[in-house]
Amino acid sequence: MAIARSYLLNDETEGTYHCISRIVRRAFLCGRDASTQRDYEHRKVWINQRLQELAGIFTIDVCGYAVMANHLRVILRNRPDLAKEASDRDIALRWWYLFPWSHL
Repeated sequence: MAIARSYLLNDETEGTYHCISRIVRRAFLCGRDASTQRDYEHRKVWINQRLQELAGIFTIDVCGYAVMANHLRVILRNRPDLAKEASDRDIALRWWYLFPWSHL
């Protein structure tokens, strides 16, 4: 990417983003690996649960997603209106929920 994301995105403006995450080394995210015959289909449930969990922690909406054999596509919308309403305590609780071991 030629331009830093910090220059492209504005925290105070709502936006919808198409995000892609690819798997490296020809590994399988989901589905059946033809070379090893291992089945990774169970990971779709994990990914769905994690997306919903993270959307609850961060002020984003998951508008849609697709889990393919070697990559994940997600349509996300940021919610600056919800972020502005969050108190310092709300933010601290969200951080603690995301990293529960860091309070030790």
